[in-house]
Amino acid sequence: MTDPKQEQRDAARAADPAAGPLTTDQGVTLDHTDDSLTAGERGPTLMEDFHFREKLTRFDHERIPERVVHARGAGAYGWFEPYASCAEFTRAGFLQDPSVRTPVFVRFSTVQGPRGSADTVRDVRGFATKFYTQEGNYDLVGNNFPVFFIQDGIKFPDFVHAVKPEPDTDIPTGASAHDTLWDFVSLQPETLHAIMWLMSDRAIPRSYRMMQGFGVHTFRFVAADGHGTFVKFHWTPTLGAHSLVWDEAQECQGRDPDFNRRDLWDAIAAGACPEWELGVQLVPEEDEFAFDFDLLDATKVIPEEQVPVRPIGRMVLDRNPDNFFAETEQVAFHTANVVPGIDFTNDPLLQARNFSYLDTQLIRLGGPNFAQIPVNRPVAPVRTNQRDGYHQGALHTGTNYSPNSLGGGCPALAGPEAEQAYTHHAERVDGARIRRRSPSFEDHYSQPALFWNSMADWEKEHIVQAFRFELGKVGTQEVRARTVDQLSHVDRSLAIDVARGVGVPEPPDRTAPNRGGPTSPALSLEALRGDGSVRTRQIAVLVSDGVDHAEVESVRDEMASKGAAVEVIAPADGTVTGSDGERLSVDRALPTVASVLYDAVLVPGGPVGTPGLATDPDVVRFVRDAYRHGKPIAALGSGVGVLSRVVPDEIRTSTQSGTAVSDQGVVTDATPGVAQAEFLRAFVDAVAAHRHHGRPRVQA
Repeated sequence: MTDPKQEQRDAARAADPAAGPLTTDQGVTLDHTDDSLTAGERGPTLMEDFHFREKLTRFDHERIPERVVHARGAGAYGWFEPYASCAEFTRAGFLQDPSVRTPVFVRFSTVQGPRGSADTVRDVRGFATKFYTQEGNYDLVGNNFPVFFIQDGIKFPDFVHAVKPEPDTDIPTGASAHDTLWDFVSLQPETLHAIMWLMSDRAIPRSYRMMQGFGVHTFRFVAADGHGTFVKFHWTPTLGAHSLVWDEAQECQGRDPDFNRRDLWDAIAAGACPEWELGVQLVPEEDEFAFDFDLLDATKVIPEEQVPVRPIGRMVLDRNPDNFFAETEQVAFHTANVVPGIDFTNDPLLQARNFSYLDTQLIRLGGPNFAQIPVNRPVAPVRTNQRDGYHQGALHTGTNYSPNSLGGGCPALAGPEAEQAYTHHAERVDGARIRRRSPSFEDHYSQPALFWNSMADWEKEHIVQAFRFELGKVGTQEVRARTVDQLSHVDRSLAIDVARGVGVPEPPDRTAPNRGGPTSPALSLEALRGDGSVRTRQIAVLVSDGVDHAEVESVRDEMASKGAAVEVIAPADGTVTGSDGERLSVDRALPTVASVLYDAVLVPGGPVGTPGLATDPDVVRFVRDAYRHGKPIAALGSGVGVLSRVVPDEIRTSTQSGTAVSDQGVVTDATPGVAQAEFLRAFVDAVAAHRHHGRPRVQA
């Protein structure tokens, strides 16, 4: 299938504006651009210098207002294809033919911080997908959490104001650990479910490529016969859903603040194209009230044990943008950009988003013609009576009203029976004008308890640590105590553990109905390990002069054959001399990297030991941090000795001979020489598991 976006890009390159003399925006050729036009060599600048004024004016206006939320983002192009026709529940054209690939653009983002903030902050991540379908653009604008913090969009300004930096100090940047956010949370129990997700490791993803996405709201599919079906959207990465741990997330902010966006760009550039499966939870309209929560409540999930996720297609991202500003920064998503076969529900948060997004784009992108920006331009024909306005690029002719006869009646309306026309789902709506939340939205504690009960022990430990960190940054004791009291409605043990860490009294027991309550294993990261591969995992190999060259190459070849990326790290850039006299190229110098930037570490050996490694404090710290963060650790030959300074005795494996594998992800083989097949298999398995939580504490 021809990619219309590729054709546009090729045409733009064919008309390369740099292939000729410098001109003004009006095409006037210039012979000088280094000095302003002045009255004499030292005189004042003249107003008639149109080039000076144009150049400075354009520079002054290079920045458009950044997004109020989701300001920091990264994007990529790709395609989507359905597995089979979905005609039984939707007429949407892009979900019908498995042989048709629909072009997409996806933007990932953080929510709270400005464009200049770091990638690895604790935050919700945006996951917005623009489908360039033959029926028009469809935007699935979601997050990496399936729930949101509020139920009604009228509270959105309050929530965002609360989570943004403190109004007097403008601190903190890109973080939720401050008084105003937790004051809001402690007074709005509807926030608790999303807050539980925020305090979990889901809020610090290892990679955009290893992150789930959700449509958040309950939408409606509409079939060709007009029959409606409620639908929830799920994106699941084939690599599995994996996260950082908080300690390394914080260090990443200093070592590489662009950690996630760099990872996405590098993977696509290397041909390791990230992939997600699109799944849906489908609820027949007659079952709308079959649950103990309201389907229109965006703070609730439908447990997968009640309604399984049905896979319907896959998406692959295979091309990086050509220009960050033109594409990633100017892409405009809107929840109301739908195509025939997809419709809304009365979810009050969704209804507000359907207003707010368009209003936002009008001010950010300078007027109503932002759909003409290439990244926003539909591949479907556009025929409207809209005219003029800021940044109008279309050359309209003929009439601009409807109905008309002078223009031949064009553009004509599609007939009421036309298959391609969008028709809203017919639903009876009546009621008094009121400002009142439905009683069906009132349960704010059952689903946070469901989330907590579904976590693995290590996930619960991380959640407690996150609450202690966040509330520990809150200066107002009353806010700390009120938040802990809210947590007591979720789980008493959680509330007590948090209270002890932040210095407030233990709350009364409020949660007997929730303790030991229902669970949903699908909510735990334990259930989302992916396809079991090591594709795109980053492996650090620590070397110095005297290293066994054959050991390094045997591991590198095996890992590369399975799609992992191996980097050789030494105390200095350049090369090291192997034990066989061969020079081994160094990929990165140890002072420029850290364990937090890698998924696993290997320490090879050498006939003369590991000179420079066993006593190098940077090496010891590198391995110790990898161990503390639950990452796979491997050692070969005399490299096993390096682990003795880091790995606790109770799980450190034998250093005599043969492969030894700990159930805590430590793999060793003290036998000198090429890595054996048993060792390689064990190391691959350890890396595929991603993390090994619950290790004994590292020795000092």
